[in-house]
Amino acid sequence: MLPTLPDLAPGAWQYAKYPLALAIPLVVLAPPAGLACLAAGLGALWFHRDPPRSPPPTGIVAPADGRVSVIREEGDRVRVGVFMNVTDVHVNRAPAPATVESVDHTPGKHLPAFTKESDRNERVTIDCGEYELTLIAGAVARRIHPYVESDDELDRGDRIGHISFGSRVDVLLAPEYDIGDVRVASNQRVRAGETVLVA
Repeated sequence: MLPTLPDLAPGAWQYAKYPLALAIPLVVLAPPAGLACLAAGLGALWFHRDPPRSPPPTGIVAPADGRVSVIREEGDRVRVGVFMNVTDVHVNRAPAPATVESVDHTPGKHLPAFTKESDRNERVTIDCGEYELTLIAGAVARRIHPYVESDDELDRGDRIGHISFGSRVDVLLAPEYDIGDVRVASNQRVRAGETVLVA
């Protein structure tokens, strides 16, 4: 029985098809280059993997896989950010049930997403009323792919987008939560759609 490929984020084959196509002739003509192209193509597919998740029945869950890089107060609200490194799954998920009110793209820089300077980076903001998500491009990331649009109904753990090749996702919590309600700590590893940020 042949092994099955893992589920992939939309567009994964767009990144993989050219290096995989080049790998075929290059393996014969220039084996090291052919192997490099093969590795690049398979790496692109692996990077865009989209494994299933099992959201808990309650709570606000992490929007991304990775490490918590931001926990801060912004006026009367709290922001929690998750930095995704190259080995993390980059499909992002809804923290809680909501109706999408707007999806806005803001052009910007491509600075490392784990630094304070990343506040000036390219981003997509998904306003869900009770909370707000921000998908932030990083130094390597060049494409943010939102899956949702205004009036879409979301459930906890639903896929809302992905960022190709690195970055960060923030959730700006509803005003009723304060920093003492956050159940994760800085640098803690979390899983999108499963790890509870706020009970």
